[in-house]
Amino acid sequence: MSENAGQAGLRAGANAVVNESYSFACMRCGYGWEQSYEIEHHTDAAGHEFVLYVADGKIVPSPLSKPTCQNCDGHIVRIMRPGRVESARNAAHRPGRVPPPAGPVEAPVAQDADDKRDDHHWHLSDLLHPFQRKAS
Repeated sequence: MSENAGQAGLRAGANAVVNESYSFACMRCGYGWEQSYEIEHHTDAAGHEFVLYVADGKIVPSPLSKPTCQNCDGHIVRIMRPGRVESARNAAHRPGRVPPPAGPVEAPVAQDADDKRDDHHWHLSDLLHPFQRKAS
């Protein structure tokens, strides 16, 4: 789901910076997008570790906690590995990738040995016949 590019250079106060990218798809409106993040690993004065997500030079909330659709502000968003949105867009624009529409299909009609399929009406006794005991 992420693309780790190793350390990208330490910022002020950061112990490490890791680059990760994600693809997102909104399940509400169908919008898809990709975003890269610099994840800065820090340690506060009390010695507790925390991370900051930076996208386009701005600190943003973690995309994994509650992603928001950039198109409709919906929160039903699927997170995928990077490149999924781009590959779907490319596939949609390739000629010849969509199969032609199917024509009408006729289901075969099973024929009885005596070809009396329309003449027979089922009765409850016909259905129970296999379960009846034979008299001996």
